[in-house]
Amino acid sequence: MFDAHRLALLAEVARAGSIAGAAQRLAFTPSAVSQQLAKLEQDVGAPLLHRHARGVTLTTVGEALLTHAETIVGELRTAERTVRALLDEEPAQLTVGTFASAGMTLVPAALAGFRRDHPAVALRLLDLEPPDGYGLVSSRDLDLLITHRYPGAPLPDPRGLTRSLLFSERFRLILPAGHAKARVRRLTLDALAGEDWISGSPGVPNRSCLDQLAVAAGVQLRVAYETRDYQVILALVEAGLGIAFVPESVLGRVGSARIEVRDPADARPAREVFLVHHRRPGKLVTEMAERLSLPR
Repeated sequence: MFDAHRLALLAEVARAGSIAGAAQRLAFTPSAVSQQLAKLEQDVGAPLLHRHARGVTLTTVGEALLTHAETIVGELRTAERTVRALLDEEPAQLTVGTFASAGMTLVPAALAGFRRDHPAVALRLLDLEPPDGYGLVSSRDLDLLITHRYPGAPLPDPRGLTRSLLFSERFRLILPAGHAKARVRRLTLDALAGEDWISGSPGVPNRSCLDQLAVAAGVQLRVAYETRDYQVILALVEAGLGIAFVPESVLGRVGSARIEVRDPADARPAREVFLVHHRRPGKLVTEMAERLSLPR
């Protein structure tokens, strides 16, 4: 039988990307972590890590074992929390993971309300770019994960976790204030093919979405400025450097006098925003999930 402590170390090393980074987080020496992982590799009968100058990556066997390691660590933490709840001990910390724009628009009010009602519970927020974070929920390093799916992108395997749709959020086309195309009655992507676009680099979700829209419309769009940060995108559009699709929620922080907002007739994308948590969430996790689910 594999040692649960060594499995927890494997999960920590995978998360940190290096033995030294995991050792620092756990307040161990790197040699102690290496020795325990070497013993785990002996138990498994196969290498679990590729060691290189920048750190470590998991082997195929290591990747397969990691999924089980995260689940086992999560179950142990669930057992501890169950006992604490029976002893009427409130959890000391609640950790939420979120992507950037939800962290700006959705999370602050929920965290503030929770803090008022539970001042003794430490709140922790992690910035995670989807699809990252599912393993952290499995291992109970995260209590709640807010994640998204862009049009056409596959949903990751929930790995036995509970995933629920919070809402669908449409994207709006934004142009610099006074842009000539903003006055076109029926705006299409074909009419915008000659514009400078602002989006993420190839493979980033918002760029993949834009590329799919262009293929569907039978046009080629030129991305002149690459960034995945919607606040940077807003600033570049305000400066007159290009046009972009952005989630509707990020528009609340920009003045309408600085940009034009339109909906092309042939492109009205939307992304789905999900909440992910353990199948047996505690009382405080359930409360935070309800706060995040409140109408905006």
